[in-house]
Amino acid sequence: MPPDPTAAGPSACRWMDERDAFRTFATSEEATQSQRHIKPIHWYVACRLVLEGGFMPDEVTPHPPFRVEGRDGRRLIYDPSVARGGERTILGGLKTKDVDVTVLKPGLGPVLAVSCKGAIKAFRNLTNRLEEAVGDCTNIHITYPALVAGYLFAFRANREAAIVAEEGAAAGAPPRRQLAANDIAIGRGGAPVEAIMRFHYALSELTGRRGIRDDVSRYESVALALVEPEGDRAGEPLDGFPPEDSRIRLGNFFSTLYLRYDERFVYGAPDLKPVTRRRFWAEDSPALAAGPGGIPNLPAGYVPRIDEPTETQDGDRDGGTEGRGPE
Repeated sequence: MPPDPTAAGPSACRWMDERDAFRTFATSEEATQSQRHIKPIHWYVACRLVLEGGFMPDEVTPHPPFRVEGRDGRRLIYDPSVARGGERTILGGLKTKDVDVTVLKPGLGPVLAVSCKGAIKAFRNLTNRLEEAVGDCTNIHITYPALVAGYLFAFRANREAAIVAEEGAAAGAPPRRQLAANDIAIGRGGAPVEAIMRFHYALSELTGRRGIRDDVSRYESVALALVEPEGDRAGEPLDGFPPEDSRIRLGNFFSTLYLRYDERFVYGAPDLKPVTRRRFWAEDSPALAAGPGGIPNLPAGYVPRIDEPTETQDGDRDGGTEGRGPE
């Protein structure tokens, strides 16, 4: 059943693309306790799981501003009135856990969950973040070993004060307040500081879980983004980090989630396919149209999950399983 339209409000999930979500994170002056700097990333993930991932809006928490019409369930409608916020509480093996973004399938329970975390300063506390990440993943996988777990972490790419001052002077900008040494992410040479590099290495060891009998302390997919906080590029991931050969580049995050999900819940359980398969949205869906009624400011190059369904051997209409999102 769709959520009550009256539940929509300031905290309800809104349409959010990657650039806007990370720009809010990187430039917000709100106190971190309010979570207003990180909530747009939750909304971005939720919207992308529907638009690109093909999950039904009613299956996703927080509920994105979409609903579905049509007998085949492929006509996607952009409707902010059905959006709502919140997190889903999942029963873990050690304790219950509120998860940032969750996909729940009727009769199966939670099948995909994404934790979205961020750090804007105080990078000396990264060890605590790692311990939390390992504990949360283990806790959920104990109860739901088939669940596909993702971990998305964003840093604000703070630079040394001397660099900021030089760049500002060249641009004629007023001086900015200086940051403490532990708040610096990018050194004078343009490379991430040692603490960030260590964190990257440690996170790389937490990704890559493939089967339900594998290590429960690993995530199926992990991504790390170092986000520009200044100027015209505010909100864009830093060029060159993580490096091209990294296992935790943001560009691979969602496609890996979809692949692991399909392996377990679609290919591995063909009898459940009517429930578990991911949808292809109809190309003429109102949400995808330009102008009133369509998704506002849908970025050029963003590829929703649209295609013609194919006939399977058993005659069912199949929405397919491969992700077709932006690189």
